[in-house]
Amino acid sequence: MISMGIDSGSATTKAVLVNNGQIISRIVLPTAFDFLTAAENAYNKVLVDAGVNKKDVNGVYATGYGRNSIKFADKAVSEITAHAIGVYYLYPEVNRVIDIGGQDSKVISVNNGKVTDFLMNDKCAAGTGKFLEYTSRALEVPIDEFGPLALTSKKAAGITSMCTVFAESEAISLRARGFKKEDIAAGLIESVARRVAVMVRQVGLKQNVAFVGGVAKNTGIKVALEKELNISLFVPPDPQVTGALGAALYSIS
Repeated sequence: MISMGIDSGSATTKAVLVNNGQIISRIVLPTAFDFLTAAENAYNKVLVDAGVNKKDVNGVYATGYGRNSIKFADKAVSEITAHAIGVYYLYPEVNRVIDIGGQDSKVISVNNGKVTDFLMNDKCAAGTGKFLEYTSRALEVPIDEFGPLALTSKKAAGITSMCTVFAESEAISLRARGFKKEDIAAGLIESVARRVAVMVRQVGLKQNVAFVGGVAKNTGIKVALEKELNISLFVPPDPQVTGALGAALYSIS
């Protein structure tokens, strides 16, 4: 039984190929401006990498922001459901999932891989990868260096606005006033952690919490969230592919 999950995100497209419940191939590619083309590229590449023929794939399941654009998929799966299934596969003991992607942030309550409640921020960029992307650009710091830079801060700068536009202006203003880049970065990251922590508490804070999505690769966010919630987070080695993994496992979950 070979199945594929494709997570069509605003920034990246992820594909995971599963054979009898075991991951045999995975890939992460930029989405760019075409959800369908990115999905087709990921689909073909992951098959080639695994040495699997298209005719041997029993099902293709799409999830994520652009899931309805993937016309060749057999079924579109809610990203909430996909993340719950994917995290359960990796960490059966987890009962809460924090997913921060490029376009939105979500907190999902799960029980044995089933969604029991969730809360989503998809109305603005605050608390998402876009927020970090825009503010890191304002500081002229590559996004993959933003988290490590923040961790070198001795005292985070106070950030009063969570609106991406105003926070970006505030970061530039703080820099002009002589604040160190690392302190501004730490302040911005802490502001994201506070916003997400509010969502977690609204759903209900538990001990076994997983942190997934592209932003989970940011070590600064992980540390800030753990400090804010006073817990240790479960972070998969490849946190971007959890949704695609859950989609691939959908038919057998």
